[in-house]
Amino acid sequence: MGVTRIAVVGAGISGLAAAWEVKRGSAEAVVLESERHAGGVIVTERRDGFIVEGGPDGFLAAEPELQQLAAELGITDRLVDQIARGSFVWTGRHLDRLPEGRAAALLGITDIAQEEIQKGFRSFATGMADITDALAARLGSAVQYAHGVATIEPSRNGYRIAITGGPAAEFDGVILATPAWEAARLLAPLGIPSRELDNVVYHPSLTVSLAYRQEHVPATLEGTGFVTDPEAGGAVRACTFASQKYPGRAPAGSRLLRAFLTPADDDAAALAHAELAPILGISGTPLWARAFSWARGLPRYAPGHAQSVAELRRELTRLPPVAIAGAGVDGAGVSACVRSGREAARTVLGNWHHATRINT
Repeated sequence: MGVTRIAVVGAGISGLAAAWEVKRGSAEAVVLESERHAGGVIVTERRDGFIVEGGPDGFLAAEPELQQLAAELGITDRLVDQIARGSFVWTGRHLDRLPEGRAAALLGITDIAQEEIQKGFRSFATGMADITDALAARLGSAVQYAHGVATIEPSRNGYRIAITGGPAAEFDGVILATPAWEAARLLAPLGIPSRELDNVVYHPSLTVSLAYRQEHVPATLEGTGFVTDPEAGGAVRACTFASQKYPGRAPAGSRLLRAFLTPADDDAAALAHAELAPILGISGTPLWARAFSWARGLPRYAPGHAQSVAELRRELTRLPPVAIAGAGVDGAGVSACVRSGREAARTVLGNWHHATRINT
């Protein structure tokens, strides 16, 4: 019996975690990534001593998935704790302190237990890309960049995948760690109805990180940031005081803020500074600003999503080993994505071993 060869489509955190689990299961993982870099929406830029996040900036300390993965990769020493606590709401006139966890509710995040939020957040010393960089490095040549997937078809021993940027290849099993709409496209030729995946709506995300000299930002700035009351109006929905939330996010004598904006056609950086300056009492202009825009950034699920995904997974058991994973099916948090990817890998490996026993 040869080594099990599993295709993992997508090198975001879910796909990388899935490939790592496949490797730990003594099988061969081949990660097919259409872009020229790994990490998906986890993007960290290091600039002049600043650490700038384009996607998630941390994870709940109460959730074990990232910490366990860091231990397996030997980078536990890179974990850092949140150093500021507390948040505020901008009413349109002043900043009012919020009860712990209330900020998440104002932003529409209702699936996190209060006791988990109270335990705070963690991140990595030089940004969230520490974990995806470490995974990509350990997986090495198993991650094939600029290799998109055109089609997946059943073959005698599993699947035949047509690859853009490379020759077609045969695999014993497949893990789709892609956005929901892409998974739906790839499953359609296999005869699997995928309305559940087509119904996942991805909302746009726009953030602007702004660097300031310390003397231009009031020393009385407290907590991790603020959210804006919907009735207050304005483009800024929330702001994280990034250089106060985690250590090492800005060099000495500097401050780093991160604004979350509603999509706008205007200059996002200028708009963010114009709104933040009077709210926070900023007296100077930014040293620089960096905007990140994701046209399809944040998945939102229709009612009954979890049940629909469970039914879809039951349908997938009719096929040779194949699984779905990622934010589009199991939750948008980083920990949820890691858990989703690893469970998908265990499912595919378990189904492959089961099928092999039957066939032999």
